[in-house]
Amino acid sequence: MRNAAIQFVDSLHSRKDLVDFRAGDTVRVWWKVKEGEKERSQAFEGVVIRRTGGSVDATFTVRKMSFGVGVERIFPLHSPRYESLEVLSRGDVRRGRLFYLRNLRGKAARLEALEETETASSAAPATK
Repeated sequence: MRNAAIQFVDSLHSRKDLVDFRAGDTVRVWWKVKEGEKERSQAFEGVVIRRTGGSVDATFTVRKMSFGVGVERIFPLHSPRYESLEVLSRGDVRRGRLFYLRNLRGKAARLEALEETETASSAAPATK
């Protein structure tokens, strides 16, 4: 059980606009980059290979291929430095940590896409 004061501080610093995602999902993170006096947004798109923590100090790791080189970046989940997080596709994986993707190349590194569920209106049977 956490102390009430710690829970209060955590609630002040946690983001309210979190998107539901997990390992295996392809995401695009819009990260704020400061260059001198200016600040701009830069997209980092890749596969989530892990999520850690459950509190304000939670992080997630995104891996992408850039010019044939694997690049991984760890993002704080509740950071004010990223503008938005978009889930592009859901991956059908059985593990919570996808470190085996580091050893795979090309088509072998692709993940199966999870089938989207149909909406209730299209799934309803037609009546005569």
